[in-house]
Amino acid sequence: MTDFGFTLSRSATVDLDRVDRSRYERLVALAPDARICMNCGSCGATCTAAPFSGMSLRKVLLGLQRGQDVRPLLDSCMLCGKCTMVCPRGINTRRLILSLSKVYD
Repeated sequence: MTDFGFTLSRSATVDLDRVDRSRYERLVALAPDARICMNCGSCGATCTAAPFSGMSLRKVLLGLQRGQDVRPLLDSCMLCGKCTMVCPRGINTRRLILSLSKVYD
């Protein structure tokens, strides 16, 4: 067997069968637009907070789907609305972010 100089890192593996998706499902119940997101990254590209904190609605939604705690990203959001203006799917990102605060209550 040939080794091409790389291997898969076990730490990067996400076992989707063991992930707690309850927060994501609660978010979808509050704001169905969460399912419409195609993870294009436009929101993160225009985010004012992204260069300083890594904030991106794309990262938040993927983190929730993977059962991660995304509160640190949410704390850096300034609710400026730039992400809403550039979203190709027309998702109300402000509503999603505000709904996320209810998911963590």
